Amino acid sequence: MIDLAIIGGGPAGYVAAERAGAKGLKVVLFEKRELGGVCLNEGCIPTKTLLYSAKVYDTAIHGDKYGVFAKDATFDFGKIVDRKARVVRRLVAGVGAKMKAHGVEVVKGVATIEGRSSEGIKISCNDNHYLAANLLICTGSEAFVPPIPGLKEAGDIILTNREILALKEQPESLVIIGGGVIGMEFASFYNSLGTKVTVVEMLPEILGGLDKELSAMLRGIYAKKGVEFNLSCKVTKIDGNVVTYVDAEGGEHNVSGDKILVSVGRRPVTTGFGLETLGVEMNRGGIKVDNKMRTNVPGVFAAGDVTGFSLLAHTASREGEVVVNNLTGREDSMRYDAIPGVVYTNPEISGVGLTEESAKEKGIAYKVATLPMAYAGRFVAENEGGNGVCKVIVGEKYGQVLGVHMLGNPSSEMIYGACMAIEAEMTIKELEEVVFPHPTVSEIFKETIFAIE
Repeated sequence: MIDLAIIGGGPAGYVAAERAGAKGLKVVLFEKRELGGVCLNEGCIPTKTLLYSAKVYDTAIHGDKYGVFAKDATFDFGKIVDRKARVVRRLVAGVGAKMKAHGVEVVKGVATIEGRSSEGIKISCNDNHYLAANLLICTGSEAFVPPIPGLKEAGDIILTNREILALKEQPESLVIIGGGVIGMEFASFYNSLGTKVTVVEMLPEILGGLDKELSAMLRGIYAKKGVEFNLSCKVTKIDGNVVTYVDAEGGEHNVSGDKILVSVGRRPVTTGFGLETLGVEMNRGGIKVDNKMRTNVPGVFAAGDVTGFSLLAHTASREGEVVVNNLTGREDSMRYDAIPGVVYTNPEISGVGLTEESAKEKGIAYKVATLPMAYAGRFVAENEGGNGVCKVIVGEKYGQVLGVHMLGNPSSEMIYGACMAIEAEMTIKELEEVVFPHPTVSEIFKETIFAIE
């Protein structure tokens, strides 16, 4: 009898497997492709690897701002892509080593749920049969491809996150349908390398869900770099490499690109592995769970993108931990008030907790303070001519931190401090007594707190 069977080896699955194995559970992890899931193989890691190469190139060609001159700095697109592949292979191997170290049996193949009986949950894979006391479903998500007329006929001109990462040659021009996280990160990468980038976004602003003021600032930065943004625009058809869209006033426009990236969102993967045999309750296309990641079926859990709630790798990992903790005697529940979001553009944008917009929607009285990143000496020293801002939102009554939003490098490495403050329900008075290292860009968090009246 298997203590815990896990379908899907992404951040939710492999973290849960590692934690469960470390606690002595007998664990079997099923993965049909590669360990690490979409994040490690087709998302988080490969995109960040590409973006860092672009950032190095950016730094080289603009080194004169720092008194450093890299004459005739160039890049090799093929070598950038090869490095990305090497990084991914190394990290996939690392996940495999962790599984082995904690006694997790990894089965590569398509797992199929055959049903649940009094004996347990039945699963088959590669003509072998397994019986598990508990099942954790971590099948993740896939790119949503909208039914745009002409899209299928455009063939390999159309790309999702998977295909664009497999490109061997740099396109001269790229049209991106969708100005969300994936769209903006690829816009950043290709713009840095000289590709003509056009973004078509249906909403009035890019990066929906993040702080609107900071999103607009980031858009302005990239507009100056040459990225063309078409907001409040709906794509109506695709004809080969030509995208037709309608603006807010009803005007029709065309834009062409060597390649067209479709990045309008993702949807949970809930078919193809026998989920229907369990009678699991669904919600908005994903598996419905409670705050302990339990489904309506005893012994069956779900974590990660398959729930359709928070499609982030770090959320998935924590959800997997919640499952294992409760299975092994530690009372635990999932909380979503302090889940950070990061966009790894150059500059980065990061945020956690409530935005001004969401606070207003919830009817929460708040105070807000915003300071330029230039208030931090380290930022000025390392970001010549760069713009950045830190915004802190606190509750008006108790002064507790409700949200923190940052534009500027390296906000991705600082935002965890704000996560901890929100998770611990810290007030600005308590944070005022915390000592920040000097000189660091992180000091901007404390400086902004002191600016709140």
